[in-house]
Amino acid sequence: MTTAANNPLVLVIEDESPIRRFLRATLMANGFRVNEAGTARDGVMQASMQPPDLIILDLGLPDADGLEVTRQIREWSKVPIIVLSARGQEQDKVNALDQGADDYLTKPFGVGELVARLRVALRHASTTGDSAPQAVYESTRDGRTLRVDLAKRRVWLKDAKSGVHETELRLTPTEFKLLALLVQHAGKVLTHKQILTAVWGPSHATDVQYLRVYAAQLRQKFEADPNQPQFLITESGVGYRLLDR
Repeated sequence: MTTAANNPLVLVIEDESPIRRFLRATLMANGFRVNEAGTARDGVMQASMQPPDLIILDLGLPDADGLEVTRQIREWSKVPIIVLSARGQEQDKVNALDQGADDYLTKPFGVGELVARLRVALRHASTTGDSAPQAVYESTRDGRTLRVDLAKRRVWLKDAKSGVHETELRLTPTEFKLLALLVQHAGKVLTHKQILTAVWGPSHATDVQYLRVYAAQLRQKFEADPNQPQFLITESGVGYRLLDR
């Protein structure tokens, strides 16, 4: 199968050739172009010589840890990095995301989920480059529409099932700051440390319980069932993700 020259280019950095072949076939079938690297050194070199639109990165490379690859690439590039690894421990995910990865999938993985994550990363990258992020976030889940206007600092909720017209939600300054951060990174996992540092400052980087309280307050205001959230998703032991539009 051939793909158009202007289709997104994905660099797969993975040492297992059967997985590389599988990813190449899957990605090309979904309209991506693909380059491959089997080592950390080759991956960093290819990323610099032919900058990709996305990187799929294995952590267990033969010549260096994938975290080191992420650190090196983040010194000069903001290209979305999706970590794909057999390491399933929560701390591995946290470390990868804190080093600058955009998302994390654990092997074995579903093809549909991988492609969806790649497309979310592409959309996010298109709104966070040199331009300002989209001013208005709007997402509909199970008949409820959440709308956030970052410029006006206002939030609305509409529940089609109940027939209630759009109502404006009252958020505290800290609640809005937290929601605005999640909106600016919609679809992307943010770790506890990343959120706490951005909203409350570096001195609160480990106050996870504090963050949980505010996340619960937000859910009370816009989720139909705060115990089964449709918008603000918990990534267990890692952080939070506001679902993409």
